[in-house]
Amino acid sequence: MAASDLSEPAVDPAYLAATPYIDSDHAAVRALAREAAGGETDPKAKAIRLYYAVRDRFLYDPYSVEVSHDGMRASGVIERGKGFCVNKALLLAAVARAEGIPSRLGLADVKNHLATERLRAQMGTDIFYYHGYAELFIEGKWVKATPAFNLALCEKFRVLPLDFDGETDSVFHPFDADNRRHMEYVADRGSFADLPFEEWRAAMLTHYPDLMKEDRSGGDFAAEAAAENNKTPQTRSA
Repeated sequence: MAASDLSEPAVDPAYLAATPYIDSDHAAVRALAREAAGGETDPKAKAIRLYYAVRDRFLYDPYSVEVSHDGMRASGVIERGKGFCVNKALLLAAVARAEGIPSRLGLADVKNHLATERLRAQMGTDIFYYHGYAELFIEGKWVKATPAFNLALCEKFRVLPLDFDGETDSVFHPFDADNRRHMEYVADRGSFADLPFEEWRAAMLTHYPDLMKEDRSGGDFAAEAAAENNKTPQTRSA
């Protein structure tokens, strides 16, 4: 489907529009999209290039959650050079729209078996509520793409990196490189033309009060991941 063709019933024009959080009209977002697309005109090839740009150029940092309008905008990930699952998904959706590919945000609850000990203590649970991924409309169908874990982090955490071929859903693998369980989806929260900010914010404050404190200390998630995975199998977190 051509980027300008909105006659396909499955595609609402809202999935191509700039929004408060999928700010595809932001100069930095448009510049990243243009550069990452590299002159590709085929939507699938373009989507693949955009996916890897967002996945690997921006660090995954679960301590970087900002429960604010400015903190959740896609353009903010570019400014900070990092983000967590939801705002990296928003960034992928934004660069896709900037290049004429319809996109939306998917949200789901996932059970995380390999969060670091420190992160799990701050979260108080191994459930990641409102985990985010992007959905791109390519060749007549919606395809899920999860750009959260950058390649360097995957190598430190011994997590199999998620690839994306533009045809099949790319979601968290259930097992890591050591055949340990990683993530499993436990509840679908739906798909959205933009981040449902108030709903998401309420969930974060309810489920992660310690992690959301303004005076929280943060952390170095990549260093924690490397340290945890250097432990012996007997002492490593399950």
